Amino acid sequence: MVCRINELLIDSHWSVVIIGAGQAGLSAAHYLWRDGMVPGRDFLVLDAGAGPGGAWRERWDSLTLGRTNHVADLPGFPLGRPDPTVPASQVVSDYYSRFERELELCVVRPAAVTTVTSEERGVGRFDITADIDGERVRLSTDFIINATGTWTQPYVPFVPGIADFEGHQLHTVNFRDAEDFRGLRTLVVGGGISATQFLLQLSEVTDTLWATRRPPNFTDREFDGQWGLEVERAVRERTLSGLAPASVVRTTGLPIRDEFREGVDSGVLVSRGMFDRVLPHGVHFPGQDETSQTVTADGLGPSASDRLAVPESWAPFPTERVEDVDVIFWNTGFRAALKHLAPLHLRTRDGGIAMDTEVAVRGDPRIFLVGYGSASSTVGATRAGRIAARELLRRLSGRSKPRRSTPAGGDAKAASAQDQRRSGVSSS
Repeated sequence: MVCRINELLIDSHWSVVIIGAGQAGLSAAHYLWRDGMVPGRDFLVLDAGAGPGGAWRERWDSLTLGRTNHVADLPGFPLGRPDPTVPASQVVSDYYSRFERELELCVVRPAAVTTVTSEERGVGRFDITADIDGERVRLSTDFIINATGTWTQPYVPFVPGIADFEGHQLHTVNFRDAEDFRGLRTLVVGGGISATQFLLQLSEVTDTLWATRRPPNFTDREFDGQWGLEVERAVRERTLSGLAPASVVRTTGLPIRDEFREGVDSGVLVSRGMFDRVLPHGVHFPGQDETSQTVTADGLGPSASDRLAVPESWAPFPTERVEDVDVIFWNTGFRAALKHLAPLHLRTRDGGIAMDTEVAVRGDPRIFLVGYGSASSTVGATRAGRIAARELLRRLSGRSKPRRSTPAGGDAKAASAQDQRRSGVSSS
């Protein structure tokens, strides 16, 4: 099918608009498609990326899909076993591209949604403003499935003096190659899986230093299906009550794998606590007792070091000291990319969004958040897309079959061709 959507978007109205074509957005699109809705006619997919792949297309070349990093299958379209030597960005971009072509989704990109407004909460239509291929476009919709993820909202905590640092600062999203760090003393900040992987990689080319607010949360439990359910339950409890999702590492923990154990034994994966001030050429550590227990405002403080699974990974400087560094590498996580929804005033005073279910926003039956909270993993995102599509279709069931007033690449012949292929792609 030849897509001719872009030229017909201005002032168009859609029954459903999906914002984002990562794992969650593609999953939702699949389940709408499987129920008979035609992409480019009954629903529209907008994606800010330059091409297929979601956030994965932005990852560094040394990141591959293996034991630590993986992507869940899109519904009815198994990825198989990718070559572990091929960058994940390439593998996933190709995988998503094939999925989009098979379903003829006609994803509009690059299409960055800047604002979503509504005259009245919970009723009426949404007005969407987007920058589409360099042009400001306005369109409207009855329902939104928001699947914008977190990659575009990197989080760096404020530390006094951070603006005065004369070396180089970067976040996870900016990493490209370990060679960029060769010969530079690098401070890696953050207690998640990315920080540990970068420390091991960078230690081969430069001197590293690790800083975390809490003792590294290594766990010796197996990361099996039951563990995954418990993690999602913990995150879901927070989001359903309107609290901001907790950091992933405090919920999931770090696996005790051979390479991580070796990193601890070599001194690379040993946290020296957290600095309290950034200086022009380094950072200041206040010093603390290595057996002390740090409890943070979110109530998720760690156990004392004698109760840690790998106590030797926690060795904060006992007295205050200054450490000279050339690079501060922030691996401090992300926040949900929801700035375009700010005019809808969805956030609670606690900083989260109150949810009725894992995907349904409390008080507004027109909008679904997928890839948010407990659905932020690729497995959770696929499930959330299915749930959102099912609930949206239920809410549409009382209406006449949704149709666009102006066909946009979704003629009867194309729809018939899609119907003939559905059994080969869809799954329950």
